[in-house]
Amino acid sequence: MTTLFLADLHLSPDTPALNARFQAFLRAHAGQVEALYILGDLFEFWLGDDDDRPFTRDCLSWLAAFARQTPLYVLPGNRDFLLGAGFCRASGATLLSEPHALTLYGRPYLLCHGDALCRDDVAYQRFRRKVRQRWRQWLFLALPLAWRARLVGAVRQETGQAKMHKSAAIMDVNQDAVDELLNAAPSGSVLIHGHTHRPAHHQWTHHGQARQRWVIRDWRDEGGGYLAVDANGVRALSC
Repeated sequence: MTTLFLADLHLSPDTPALNARFQAFLRAHAGQVEALYILGDLFEFWLGDDDDRPFTRDCLSWLAAFARQTPLYVLPGNRDFLLGAGFCRASGATLLSEPHALTLYGRPYLLCHGDALCRDDVAYQRFRRKVRQRWRQWLFLALPLAWRARLVGAVRQETGQAKMHKSAAIMDVNQDAVDELLNAAPSGSVLIHGHTHRPAHHQWTHHGQARQRWVIRDWRDEGGGYLAVDANGVRALSC
């Protein structure tokens, strides 16, 4: 019995090879695992549950076919935080809020996307707080879909230029933020997240307690990765 974890696929109409790889992944694992968890940024950007572009309809159909055979859970990320009830109805997925605690095979785990842990990136955290405000989301979703797409394109260009001037260190997680999150979780919880695009298995000791943090490998045209969790623990695998 195995549970799988993905993050940071960034699917879009401009990534046909990546989209096909994801569809093949779903087909290969449907009915073969206990559950699949996608921990944010499944999409490069989610314009809203009313997005009816062919790309979106295709992705939702792949997810729905998988969900008919295997439980599917999605925790929104910084690119697709507007996923809502309409997405759930069309995809068969269950949306999770973060942090999400669960027990698998007798061991506690804690799930999040990871962007909230990047506390040293003060400008991003300020932006994150703004776009998560309900009234701003309501105004954005009230715009015609084409306007939303243009607005997202402009924001992506602006943030992409800003990232070029940021140090790599501030775009990684803050260790104090990680420890604070785990302090509030069940004892012994293993943290799993994505977002940073720095796949790794971190182990350290905090106040005499051994801790672990797994970062899921992102997906690109040349390949991707995922985590498989079973009674023996966590394994990082490539696809």
